[in-house]
Amino acid sequence: MTFDSLNLPQALSRAITDLGHDTPTPIQTQAIPLALAGRDLIASAATGTGKTAAFLLPALTRLMDQKPTPRGAPRVLILTPTRELATQISQAARDYSKHMRIMQAILVGGMPYGNQLRSLSQRVDLLIATPGRLIDMLDRRSVHLDHVELLILDEADRMLDMGFIHAVRRIAGECKQERQTFLFTATWDDRLAKLGSELLKDPERVAVASDTMSPTAIEQRVHIADDSAHKRKLLNHLLAESDPGQVIVFAGTKRRVDRLGEELEKSGLRVGTLHGDMKQNARNRTISDLKSKRIRVIVATDVAARGIDIPALSYVINYDLPMVPEDYVHRIGRTGRAGASGIAISLVQPDDVSLLHQIEKVTKLAIPRATISGLEPRITERAAHSAHPDAARARKPGRRRPQGAPHAHASQGPRRTATGDGSGVPSFMKRKPARA
Repeated sequence: MTFDSLNLPQALSRAITDLGHDTPTPIQTQAIPLALAGRDLIASAATGTGKTAAFLLPALTRLMDQKPTPRGAPRVLILTPTRELATQISQAARDYSKHMRIMQAILVGGMPYGNQLRSLSQRVDLLIATPGRLIDMLDRRSVHLDHVELLILDEADRMLDMGFIHAVRRIAGECKQERQTFLFTATWDDRLAKLGSELLKDPERVAVASDTMSPTAIEQRVHIADDSAHKRKLLNHLLAESDPGQVIVFAGTKRRVDRLGEELEKSGLRVGTLHGDMKQNARNRTISDLKSKRIRVIVATDVAARGIDIPALSYVINYDLPMVPEDYVHRIGRTGRAGASGIAISLVQPDDVSLLHQIEKVTKLAIPRATISGLEPRITERAAHSAHPDAARARKPGRRRPQGAPHAHASQGPRRTATGDGSGVPSFMKRKPARA
């Protein structure tokens, strides 16, 4: 199938051609015809599969027929969990609507109110918002949702994870009862099923899944670290001795992000940081600096796990593993996008081995273990997991292993060095010969 066969308006077809797109992705192929037919839609697909265009193209098609509405009363509302995702969707909407007269506004936290209030003082066809700031504007009576014909919940699973369920319900209640609703998500569970039954009417289900959750174009590996000092040495080696291009390093807390960013900058690397306490302008500047290659490394919390699209990003390093296994998939999905290859490396201390096994269980993948010559771990993975309190409790007589907890020997995956030349040094870490 081609985009031409989707019978999109000519203005959208021209914009798609300008962007160099000719073949829709599977989620676009399945979702767009149903959306154009007016059906409510639940669509689930992994990160990086083209979900944004799958809901934006039908949304913009709806807006082709100009209808007068009061100021600050959008006809299409896209609700998304983070500022980065909202910004990315806004840019995509501008790209696709370049041959149309569409008025859009964006409401996100961490930005001054002035510009956002001014955007709501005029006609708004398309509104892209995060739940918190939109609730704030509703309380101020600066925005009105009773003209919303199409409500789109993007990354609905993430919104629920972030505690926005009550905000989502209130926002949906403010919209027209007779509306079309899309729910797009990367994962699916009982919470989303309940939300879908509340907000959607007789929805069509579209699911694009693979045998594993992990993107197959991404080369994944794990390095076991004895302790935090050993883990830091591994990170320094990966960043200093390799030639990885641009990298996102994920850390578990905002404090860890700031401290690690400062330490890496002192070592001579061009580093930026990204976390939820930063003002939006600072976050935008960090992403812009990475895209323009003014910096080489971003150290970030999971705020960067979704909504950042940097085609040239070659590496993701999990300095800390995520607490939620599904977030691992979103993190490593920042690389290997649009058919490109990528590498994802996780540094795992003994206390985190059980988290690693949970990730492998969810992704249905035994992630290869690798070592670096001179930085091999002293402790084995089996010993590390056996020493963990959860594993010890599971071995006590008369006590059952906690439901869902892996056995000490589960999902360890093959051990190997990252190269077959016997050196023990991964090929991607070897310095390239200097040019004359």
